[in-house]
Amino acid sequence: MKSVNSRTARAVMVALAAGSLVLTGCSENKGSGDSAKDSKKDQKEASVQSKAVAYKDAAASTGPAADVPGAREGGTISVYQEAGLSHLDPGQIYVSDAGQVANLLFRGLTNFQEDGKGNVAVVGDLATDSGKSSDGNKTWTFTLKDGVKDQNGNVITSADIRHTVERQYAKFIFDGPSYLQTWLSGPKYRDALPDGGFGSKHLPDSVLATPDEKTVVFHFDTPRPDLPQTLAMAGYSVVPAKSDTRAKYDKAPVATGPYKIAEYKVGKSLKLVRNENWDPKTDSVRHAYVDGYNFDFGVTESTQTKRLIADQGGAKSAIQFTGGVESTQIQDVVSDPAVNKRTIKGYQPYVMTLTFNLDRVKNKKVRDAVTYAVNSKSLIAGEGGAYGGDVAPNLFAPTLPGYEAAYDPYGRLKTPSGNIEKAKELLKGVPAAEKKLVFAYGNNEQGQKRKVAIEDALGKVGFDVVSKEIDAASYYEQIGKLKNPYDMYISGWGQDWPSAATVVTPIYDGDQISDGSPNYSHINDPKVQELIKKALTQQPTEAAATWKEAQHYILEKVNPGAPLWYTKQFQLYGSNIGGARYSTESSYIDVNNLFLKS
Repeated sequence: MKSVNSRTARAVMVALAAGSLVLTGCSENKGSGDSAKDSKKDQKEASVQSKAVAYKDAAASTGPAADVPGAREGGTISVYQEAGLSHLDPGQIYVSDAGQVANLLFRGLTNFQEDGKGNVAVVGDLATDSGKSSDGNKTWTFTLKDGVKDQNGNVITSADIRHTVERQYAKFIFDGPSYLQTWLSGPKYRDALPDGGFGSKHLPDSVLATPDEKTVVFHFDTPRPDLPQTLAMAGYSVVPAKSDTRAKYDKAPVATGPYKIAEYKVGKSLKLVRNENWDPKTDSVRHAYVDGYNFDFGVTESTQTKRLIADQGGAKSAIQFTGGVESTQIQDVVSDPAVNKRTIKGYQPYVMTLTFNLDRVKNKKVRDAVTYAVNSKSLIAGEGGAYGGDVAPNLFAPTLPGYEAAYDPYGRLKTPSGNIEKAKELLKGVPAAEKKLVFAYGNNEQGQKRKVAIEDALGKVGFDVVSKEIDAASYYEQIGKLKNPYDMYISGWGQDWPSAATVVTPIYDGDQISDGSPNYSHINDPKVQELIKKALTQQPTEAAATWKEAQHYILEKVNPGAPLWYTKQFQLYGSNIGGARYSTESSYIDVNNLFLKS
């Protein structure tokens, strides 16, 4: 998943951090201070996110959600956010900020449910349970709950689920997850249904069956035990067939969740109000304690932090959404007990990398020299030091099963500020033209800090860095274009659920190279393809060894991106906000339990 500051989804959803973006897509964190000791503690705590997700039955999937102690109804929460939203069409959502919004607006067949203690389960959302498998996990059957309606009062039926799946094949859907489509129809899935089901042709019953209004059956040619988690991603939320306006849907989607859009000014503001047709009795995950949310876009993280520290007027009822405490103000927060108690902290699933466009940066010596030269310490300082992240020696985050803390092929842990001599040695004899690199960065505070850190580090070893500013809201869309004019860009990716398959496959699978694909490096290596196909047919224990081999090969033999840092979340909220807690699933503030104290 992308981070708002990178790309994303189980704790996840893509994160270029909102204030900074990562791809199921999400935000990067901030902090300061010496953290060798704290980092080990943080990484140990992060391992809870690598625990297997439980699939729950009908009882756990029946609403209403368990009450939050002390919660009351009423009032409106203000949301501070720096970058605007790139998408609101569920099929296009793969970045963490839009994923957070999606949880307020949309529902899918399944959803993630968490207990606040780090345990995450999958429950039925529109479905009565997390799904029933047969034929060795090749067939999955879902039954819809009775009477669930969209904001217009239309009952959701199996036809809406079919439509939601089939529209993912349409060309105007290009920026969301592609697991389900490729599992059903292969890597060239668009060829199977070019018009996305809007014409007379549909997927055959042998692939997707809807025998009656309440039953949906998926048929796969290989076991897909992760399907319930896949369907819980925001990108697979339902789009009611009667309301679909195709490409225009991105600006005015129809809600099935507790809130609906009252007003949306792209890049400026978003107003959410109650969806009267949402029935809490059908929802075991969400609450709707407040009357609505007012999003204010364009508020920098430094301004967000100042307002929330001061805690005056409307700021008392405000939250940071996917942004975090601005790095230079972290000590102001942690040194004041009254302010510090209004924070949430947690390890995110994102690995931030300096990704190379392999179509343009073809010399591995150049890529390796950059990898040795980059200054993780400086970059992390811009995120908030110990509160913002830890040096990443490899491509797997501490939240991922198979994480190897000591695997460090480029010596990132020993030389977090960069190995200048090694980089210079690699560059000997490299033509000047190959040392000129175009670096893309987002036009927000985080992007500016990263630009300075990259230019400084690479300049020391003889690179000529040409920095190009791009819109932070559409950052991933811009670097996701196959013909983009950039040599390198910082991107972030987090697991879509606890499996290395959700890291290696989306961003290193050559079969998935296309506009909008998270394979931002355009890596297409036969050995990597071989290992991916092998791992996807293996049982988890065997697959873990194959994914490990794949990571080692990718990082050492190809090097499509220099690992920079693992992200942490550190967010602040106003004193009138109740029910605030860290969400293991989203890696941000949990929007499901929020209320206003008065």
